[in-house]
Amino acid sequence: MSNPVRDQLQQVYNNQYSSDDTTWRDLGALGKARNLAELCAPLGLNHFLDVGAGDGAVLAALNKFNFNLTCTALEISESGVDKILKRNLSTVKEVRLFDGYKIPFEDKTFELATCSHVIEHVEHPRLLLREIHRVSEYQYFEIPIDFSFFVDNKVKHYLSYGHINIFTPSLFKFLLKSEGFEVVNEKFVFYDDAVHKMLHRNSFPNYAKSKIKNTIMNAIPFLRKIKPNAYGVLTRSTGKEGLVIF
Repeated sequence: MSNPVRDQLQQVYNNQYSSDDTTWRDLGALGKARNLAELCAPLGLNHFLDVGAGDGAVLAALNKFNFNLTCTALEISESGVDKILKRNLSTVKEVRLFDGYKIPFEDKTFELATCSHVIEHVEHPRLLLREIHRVSEYQYFEIPIDFSFFVDNKVKHYLSYGHINIFTPSLFKFLLKSEGFEVVNEKFVFYDDAVHKMLHRNSFPNYAKSKIKNTIMNAIPFLRKIKPNAYGVLTRSTGKEGLVIF
């Protein structure tokens, strides 16, 4: 059955990667790839599924961190799939277009599934999380931390990025645990200087303010766990699928 909201989102993302300007995505991908490799490399696995692979920028950046697992990539955007294929990455064995929810593989097909900066875009995150849980033993998620006490004043700003879900690290862990994921390891992420410069390239005062704010947040353990720039978490399936009622 057609879903008007889902169809509209898919139409938006079909054109998401049509532009040849990949500067911002490639820069952001370096940090995302480093975080993924840091938490997942110790598992010593061979193959993984990347859910919401975008234009393949993170998959390409993983090579720089000696994370050379072979990969199957899923992406909702036709332009994203096209970009991934054009990168001709030796580690990417298969690229499939999917509807954003139904993962076309059998239970526990993959040792690891990764999903970096995707959940904040998903209309029904629990449905996608259940599919990821179903097809994998381990999972890696990363999300931006857009939360502030007055985030409702920035609705237009975040919707312009397609961010329709707002989390803190604890709220995201609550979501994961309530869907049967066990937290194995986590990382509270603060952006590199190059990312701050790109974000505030038109305003030095905003760049300076952002850097000072991040330095303070990162220096205080309590604040570091509440308001990092992003949150990465390695999880494992507990065997309990769907909403877990204890």
